[in-house]
Amino acid sequence: MMNVELNKPFESIESAHEFVALREAEAARDERQVRALNLALFKLTQLATQMHKSRRALNDLRSIRRLLFTERELDEISESIEIARRAATSI
Repeated sequence: MMNVELNKPFESIESAHEFVALREAEAARDERQVRALNLALFKLTQLATQMHKSRRALNDLRSIRRLLFTERELDEISESIEIARRAATSI
């Protein structure tokens, strides 16, 4: 009796068909999970790229701000020197 059971793993063609259908559905679910993971990886890569670009843009803005304030300070110093010269020449 045991040999008969080993030679016939499925009770019928219908049970074999049901088993194959279940395995097919499982494979489709696994494929969807793989596609979802690939999409998540793609989106994380995009996010990392955008973060890098944002950091560079912020660094550029910080550099521009420093240049502007330095120029303003230089303008104020030049203006003060000019006022002092005028005051010194008028005395």
